[in-house]
Amino acid sequence: MKDIQYVLLGLVLILFSSCSNSVTIENGDISLMVDHKMHIKLASLNENTEIYHNTFVPADYLVAREFTAKDFRLSNTSQHKNGNTIEYKLSGIYSNDGYVIEKVMTISACDTLKGMLLFDIKYINKGTKEPTITSWVSHELRMDSPISSDTIWSLQTSSTNARKDWILPVGKGFYQKNYMGMNNSDYGGGIPVSDLWRSDGGFAIGLTEKTLKLVSLPVSMGKYEKFATTGINYEYEYPVTLKQNDTLQTYSSFISVHKGDFFDPLKQFSKYMQSQGIKFAEPEDEAFEAVWCAWGYERSFTINEILGTLPKVKEIGFKWVDVDDGFQICEGDWETNSRFPGGDKDMRHIADVIHQHGLKAKLWWAPLAADPESNILKQKPEMQLLTKDGTPQYITWWDSYYLSPVNPVTAEYTSDLVKRFIDTWDFDGLKLDGHHLNCCPPDYNPASKLEYPEQAIELLPSFYQNIFETARKYKPNAVVQNCPCGDAMNFFNMPYMNQAVSSDPLSSWQIRLKGKVYKAIFDKIAYYADHVELSDNGNDFPTQIGIGAVVGSKFTYPKDNPNVKTSYLLTPEKEKLYKKWVGIYNEKMLSKGEYLNLYDLAFDKPETHVVRKDNRLYYAFYADKWNGGSITLKGLENKKYTVCEYTGDDMKTYTLDGSNPVITPSFEGSYLIEVY
Repeated sequence: MKDIQYVLLGLVLILFSSCSNSVTIENGDISLMVDHKMHIKLASLNENTEIYHNTFVPADYLVAREFTAKDFRLSNTSQHKNGNTIEYKLSGIYSNDGYVIEKVMTISACDTLKGMLLFDIKYINKGTKEPTITSWVSHELRMDSPISSDTIWSLQTSSTNARKDWILPVGKGFYQKNYMGMNNSDYGGGIPVSDLWRSDGGFAIGLTEKTLKLVSLPVSMGKYEKFATTGINYEYEYPVTLKQNDTLQTYSSFISVHKGDFFDPLKQFSKYMQSQGIKFAEPEDEAFEAVWCAWGYERSFTINEILGTLPKVKEIGFKWVDVDDGFQICEGDWETNSRFPGGDKDMRHIADVIHQHGLKAKLWWAPLAADPESNILKQKPEMQLLTKDGTPQYITWWDSYYLSPVNPVTAEYTSDLVKRFIDTWDFDGLKLDGHHLNCCPPDYNPASKLEYPEQAIELLPSFYQNIFETARKYKPNAVVQNCPCGDAMNFFNMPYMNQAVSSDPLSSWQIRLKGKVYKAIFDKIAYYADHVELSDNGNDFPTQIGIGAVVGSKFTYPKDNPNVKTSYLLTPEKEKLYKKWVGIYNEKMLSKGEYLNLYDLAFDKPETHVVRKDNRLYYAFYADKWNGGSITLKGLENKKYTVCEYTGDDMKTYTLDGSNPVITPSFEGSYLIEVY
């Protein structure tokens, strides 16, 4: 065994030369070349992937008021093996007008992370002059436009009030900053990963820190450029002076290469983060059950409207009843309002009747928001998150103030609320709602007892940990859904929920793409597609079922609330449709299956998703119109198969030879099949 190790080490040394001309590091398909200026060229060793960019680029650099340090003369290289990881250390010197900066790059290649390299980069002032540092950039890499007509596609998971798609084509003149902090009064956070890919392959970059950091991951393509660019950019709010012999440490990060779309590198990133101590909650069986939400009656719903709908909810096949916004006095004062004269008894009565129908009850709640005139803020003003000016931070959507997520008084108040909702009112789960939940501004309130204001952002997940663990203390099977409306969900909040949600999707496409993102990050989680009324045409159950999502609706019955502007009344035609699709969902339960990454979401046509469950494969195809073109069913063996159009009224079936698994269906919108 030792002899084999020495041989392998010798092979690595061939690549990792100590000369100052260049260094090449490989791990699986990734090949990273570093030249004499410590510029980077990234490539994939996959024979079908063309080079990403022809030239070496200054991917990692330091920006000061006095200079921008991009060229570092490579001076020293070393490497050592630690278990299944080889660690490479490269250093180089930037020298200009008396400023001398050393860059030290530590690059780790792990056998269990093929195709990925881990980075730690630091800068040391080796001169006598002291520069003023304004920002640093890591992994500013290029992807050349393909020669063919293919577009460069991207994964960009930041959060703004534009609520853009997380998957976007990158064309001439494109720019998106992708700042991970607050981008609007209510919106911020995201997944600290950026991905660019073409039909022949792509690369991802991102942070591997254990808390959210206030970086940007911009994606751009100049108006006259033939390449797209992404990277990691950190800008100092207050520039720092780098004194002699001081070290500036950047954030830990990664680069990976891949075939297909973003799924595999995102999954690899999540697996690595979990190996570093970020643990996700175990899946909860009850979170996979179909959901009816009372939001169709909106904020002025009545007790009788909810209870009167329950027989129809059960008849159609839904298992959960979500009591939504409108029971509270105001945000912050989560006692019942005047429409619930019995107070706690009225809310307990709602839950009791839901349970009597054999259904489960979930309660809507917008934590971290408190109305300026709320009693709770009058009683406990120290809970507020304060800006650097000492003023409250406003949440525009709720006309409320932010509560500090890390203030000990907030924690106690929140725990008491969860006890009321789950124990006193006897609800079985919580729907945490609001785009403000995803992130928060820095907190300057002394009562929060933080070491620095940005620590509020880093410790925000502990707020959700408290909610999750408190709910599960009173009900071990409690379902906790985090719905940061329209946001790309903060990765670090994800461990403390057991139901993800498409979160106010703007289209069926968003439901599907968000589903693929969540299924990459989680081995297994209930992904709720939100109300079907939010999908294309308000009835796209095939999108919900085909990708393995939990189905939901907010229909009203037998009449609407008189105050609503939009009707979601369950007509006889709708009832027939809902019974069909909820019945299919309850029979197949594809949400409990395994999502297989067999098709590129951007380049394979038609758009295709595959779920494996009970030794059967379920293919879901989506297109505005497909006129009988050939489709290859990937993932089959050389066997005979039966194909069942399991959502059709006549359940049409036909046989297929796995040695030539090609079908030629014609459809509009969607085509779902079961293959066994």
